[in-house]
Order: sequence, then structure tokens, then C-alpha cells
Amino acid sequence: MHYIVHCLDHPGGVEKRLSHYDAHKAYLAAGKTKTIISGPLLADDNETMIGSLFLFEADTKEEVVAFNKADPFSAAGVWASVNIHPFSKRVDNR
Repeated sequence: MHYIVHCLDHPGGVEKRLSHYDAHKAYLAAGKTKTIISGPLLADDNETMIGSLFLFEADTKEEVVAFNKADPFSAAGVWASVNIHPFSKRVDNR
């Protein structure tokens, strides 16, 4: 099953995000939960990072919740909010 994870940073949190970025990337790369796509959400200036979006493949939502809670960004308090939803792909125009 696929799961979308939508995370918004605390306001003004770019420096905190950047200070934990290498640990966050290493965590995703080594994780047992498969990351299909991920990347930062951007402000309307198309540059300032304001959050994160992930598409994970996992057996259960609980697996994704636990994986997200163990992410260095979560442990460091980068995210103000995290929403996790099952996702059913209907169209892929790649």
C-alpha cells in the first residue's frame, strides 16, 4: 500500500531543517520503509523550504507513522504538523 505523508515546518524553521538535512537523507536511504518519492515543499517564492512530502510503500499505516516519528526531522522538532493518508494511484503519466 502507498501512503502520502505531508509535513509542514514550524515558521522560520529553515535553519533547523538544514542542520538536520544530512541525517534526514541518510535515514531515508537506510530505512526499511520504501521511499517512492520525497522532497521539500516550497513557499510561493519557489525557493524557501516550508515542509516535506513523501510517498512511501508499506504494509500498514502504523509502519509509516513509526518510520516518520523516528526521522531526524521529527526528532529535532522541524515539523509543526504531519498528516499521513493511504494513497491509491489512479494515473501516472511519466
